Amino acid sequence: MFPFIRYATQQPHTNQHRLLVIPGTGCPGEGAKSGKPCAHHDTHRRMNEFWVGMGCFWGAEKLFWETPGVTDTQVGYAGGRTSNPSYRAVCSGSTGHAEVVRVRFDPQVTSLEDLVVLALENHDPTQGNRQGADIGTQYRSVFFLPTSDDAATVERILDAYGKQLAQHGYGPITAQVVLMDQAGTGFWAAEDYHQRYLEKNPGGYCPHHGTGVCYVR
Repeated sequence: MFPFIRYATQQPHTNQHRLLVIPGTGCPGEGAKSGKPCAHHDTHRRMNEFWVGMGCFWGAEKLFWETPGVTDTQVGYAGGRTSNPSYRAVCSGSTGHAEVVRVRFDPQVTSLEDLVVLALENHDPTQGNRQGADIGTQYRSVFFLPTSDDAATVERILDAYGKQLAQHGYGPITAQVVLMDQAGTGFWAAEDYHQRYLEKNPGGYCPHHGTGVCYVR
């Protein structure tokens, strides 16, 4: 039902290969570049996850790692045609990948809904293939979800927020909602120097493109 949801402006890629995942860990296997290792905070509690693109992934990752209930973050590339893409290739716009943050969270502390709302309030989901001065398909607004139930949750929030944005003069939401197992070649961890970039470079580039419109539940 959710191969590529109606907010999508591009057709889905047909390549169904995904990043190798080591059974029982959820961590990238040998096919991925080595990003920051996945953190296993409590092997007895199941952590949920999703992937979000909202412009430059440096500031987006910081937003989430500072959020209570988020147990691990990792920046990377998703939704494109190529395997093991480099930052340079993604920035060229030739790969179809978006810059995304993989967000792993404890559902006993926070929820997918709360984190999706956080993302929406901290970028402009009506700008299409850009966020501010960052222009290109790699900066598109997109949510990659592991299940159709999660996709339906995001759809519902986008429907409501789109109406609220319209009341403030914004155009239609262009954010995409995609099931991760139908997202081109899947998710690939970005190079090490991108992981927690603003922790390593506190004065680094960290644009904020929020609309200023708070989501009303």
